[in-house]
Amino acid sequence: MSTRGNGGGVAGTITQPREAGPPDIVSSDFPIVTRTDFSDTTFLLEILHPAMAKAAKPGQFVIVMVNEHGERIPLTIADFDRQRGTITLVIQAVGKSSREMQAECRVGGTLFGMVGPMGIPSHVSDAKKVICVGGGLGVAPIFPQARAFKENGAYVIGVVGFRSANLIFWEHKFRSVCDEFIICTDDGSAGLKGLVTQGIEGAIAEHGDIDEVVAIGPPIMMRACAEATRPHKIKTMVSLNPIMVDGTGMCGGCRVRVGGRIKFACVDGPDFDGHAVDFDDLMQRLKRYRPQEQQSLEQWDENCRRLQMAPADAAGHGSK
Repeated sequence: MSTRGNGGGVAGTITQPREAGPPDIVSSDFPIVTRTDFSDTTFLLEILHPAMAKAAKPGQFVIVMVNEHGERIPLTIADFDRQRGTITLVIQAVGKSSREMQAECRVGGTLFGMVGPMGIPSHVSDAKKVICVGGGLGVAPIFPQARAFKENGAYVIGVVGFRSANLIFWEHKFRSVCDEFIICTDDGSAGLKGLVTQGIEGAIAEHGDIDEVVAIGPPIMMRACAEATRPHKIKTMVSLNPIMVDGTGMCGGCRVRVGGRIKFACVDGPDFDGHAVDFDDLMQRLKRYRPQEQQSLEQWDENCRRLQMAPADAAGHGSK
């Protein structure tokens, strides 16, 4: 999951909220019309929101709340369909809030709150030949950019990376917008065995005229992509995913160092020059609240366990 910020204001929000939620979240009923589970931890939600779908652009994000008491969760818009009026989100259930989404979000249900699209849209340049790189959950948000480059007339080389073949998703979607498509897996169960950097290096070796590389994924992956392109002096854009609370620049939690200067991912980004990003600083900041995140997850797991045991306990007491 990557975070996005509010660069050009908030558009496409529901105009008739059910009731007032937190001040920076528009709350209403946001119908879930599709759910697809790609693996035990990765799933897709398609949300009906015609106004937001009309306004959305590649690189933007939304902030959602699963329920009235839920955490604000920034999620990249993985796809949008203006005709159907839907926004697509791809989520990996790794923490308390994302696991709560996995447990509660079903077709026919709703999200309590969703605001967006937020963030400065990714700049789709006039590059003639580009490499679009996605790793893990970064595969989802790189898709709209690959499609936009293709629609702009570019020759698009897609490079995506997963741990193993059983985690691969959207292969057919990428092949429909890419002139070349390279899958990399850590264990070699599909495509190239190795990291996405091997796919990048292979593409650069075969094509001496790459104009730009766009990479989205874990910070360590994006740093590796930037280092792979640095010797070739190929423009490399990355999408940063720092801690974020409000998504409007008020909290300052999403600050990052780029070219020696402090930037806010939500209002200055989220896309930055990968050769100028201080990835060490970014990764240190992402670790800052790990103990609290783990504690929150453990408490949620314990509450779920107690709820599951309650019916059995009640039945046992009733039989006495």
